[in-house]
Amino acid sequence: MYEAFYGLTCRPFQLNPDPSFYFSSTPHRKAMAYLEYGLLQNGGFVVVTGEAGAGKTTLVRSLLRKLDGEQVLAATLVSTPIGAQDMLRTVAAGFGVPTQNAGNSELLLSIQAFLTSVVQQGKQCLLVVDEAQNLTPRAVEELRTLTNFQLGEHALLQCFLVGQAELRSVLQRPAMRQRVIAACHIGPLDADETRRYIEHRLACAGSTDQLEFQPGAYLKIFQATGGIPRRINSLCDRLLLSGFLDEKQTFAGADVATVVAELDDELRVPEGPAGTERSAAATDADWEARLSRIELSLQRLESSTSECAALVERLCESLGTGGELPRTTNRRATAFPDFPKSNESPENMK
Repeated sequence: MYEAFYGLTCRPFQLNPDPSFYFSSTPHRKAMAYLEYGLLQNGGFVVVTGEAGAGKTTLVRSLLRKLDGEQVLAATLVSTPIGAQDMLRTVAAGFGVPTQNAGNSELLLSIQAFLTSVVQQGKQCLLVVDEAQNLTPRAVEELRTLTNFQLGEHALLQCFLVGQAELRSVLQRPAMRQRVIAACHIGPLDADETRRYIEHRLACAGSTDQLEFQPGAYLKIFQATGGIPRRINSLCDRLLLSGFLDEKQTFAGADVATVVAELDDELRVPEGPAGTERSAAATDADWEARLSRIELSLQRLESSTSECAALVERLCESLGTGGELPRTTNRRATAFPDFPKSNESPENMK
């Protein structure tokens, strides 16, 4: 939309991971080195964690883009909370192994046979599991089993686990820790790297002198995003759109602050009936009031239930001793006409 106005060939701050925009910051360089080291080791797990939006997927896609397809056969999975058998089916599908009506044992044998055939061709098999923090312990255990497969001294499968920091808690079992050959965490960018990240993406999009960020703008972007790449992309994309609408090509800190305020307003909780904003505290108070009313209703229901139970008990006692029914029951009974006796015919009822 705004590309022509700024002289760009594409949108520089799109949110979808794109390896052509990969920025080699200090934490990303370390993570890339660990992944490349893992490929040389040929076996076990390499673990890369980071906050959502830290650039993990872009990092992995950048590595896969560099790999020689004649030497490495790679399959990439995006994990969801699945069980052991579903994990095996997903891995098999990722490598194109048939899975119809196969149980766990058959799946393991099929995957092992496939991996063996690939390695015998002189290739290396790589499995990348993205969003790996969603893996269940059983699913992780199945992956560990797959990494144990060997052909002589050669491991059949190398596995990269990429996910948020919660992934590390999934890997705390001793058997898993022994299979992790390298692990690193991608932290946020610092202020200087944030500036260079923005400049890098603009350059990748063909930026010329038509677009300028002043020092105050870079600082404000860093403060507003905490150095998380995806947040930087979201804010800068909106900033360029705002500049396009206002025909502005130079951005200062005040421009960034305006866009940040606009984004905050868009995500703010709608106003209440009195025209005031419903704060989180007010919302909590509403819920507490609702819960109190529910508890009161339950108490009344329990009280009514107890009274009904006592009434039924008195009724049963009256029936058992041949005495009169409780007065309330008699009133209810007299409200209905007498039923015919069993020996009366329909004609007699007319």
